[in-house]
Amino acid sequence: MRSVPSIAYMTRLEDRTALVTGSTSNIGRAIAVAFGAEGAHVIVSGRDSGRGDKAVALVREAGGMADFVRADLDGTAAASQALAAEAASVLGGRIDILVNNAGIFPGGATTQTDEETFDRAYAVNVKALFFLTQAVAPLMTSAGGGVIINLGSWIARLGVPGGALYSSTKGAVETLTRAWAAEFGPHGVRVNAISPGVIRPTDLDPDAEYPSEVFMRGTPAGHAGHPDAIAAAAVYLASDEAAFVHGTVIDVDGGRTGVAVVAG
Repeated sequence: MRSVPSIAYMTRLEDRTALVTGSTSNIGRAIAVAFGAEGAHVIVSGRDSGRGDKAVALVREAGGMADFVRADLDGTAAASQALAAEAASVLGGRIDILVNNAGIFPGGATTQTDEETFDRAYAVNVKALFFLTQAVAPLMTSAGGGVIINLGSWIARLGVPGGALYSSTKGAVETLTRAWAAEFGPHGVRVNAISPGVIRPTDLDPDAEYPSEVFMRGTPAGHAGHPDAIAAAAVYLASDEAAFVHGTVIDVDGGRTGVAVVAG
């Protein structure tokens, strides 16, 4: 098992509040833990209360503050609005940082994708975050500012067989990032995105093979990444260090999209 570089946490997000969707596992959980360790009060959100409680415990073990708010972001405006309202209530009326991380991966060829799968992918990956941002952004502007971080994907820019539906949803997310930066930036809300490469789930047996790692062969990194790498980028974008960063997509992908891969 590859070692993961340790991350030295500070307090770059002290006294700030954050809502991280889909944060009961993997990338979202790593972001929640990192935010908490940096001083933020974090709302962990997801569908599974048991996993949510475990994620909250991890944030607290790292020295942070966290609460769990259950949400099934099914794409309805009502579900997104309810999460925004409950999270803001728990956080004392404000949400300083929103991380739109929740999503699903519907694999399969275009010719094998039915309408129900298509609609669910866009409902969860695009529509839910659209209406959550619609609900949270006004809270941020009324409070004087805030930060929104969306999760894109390397597959939005590199064609992969069987990835048409998922990649198109992530392409939409990256486009929304730029549009929202233009819309909300003048009102004090910075909007950016992170585009992860292949990230190995931390819950996977360390000795087990991870099929998706094949996509990282020939890249500068040469292997799948760890969720902490994405969390570190999220902390940067959420902090004042990124005060002049608007409408960008940061590739944290081991060089997957930026470097030519030559088959050996």
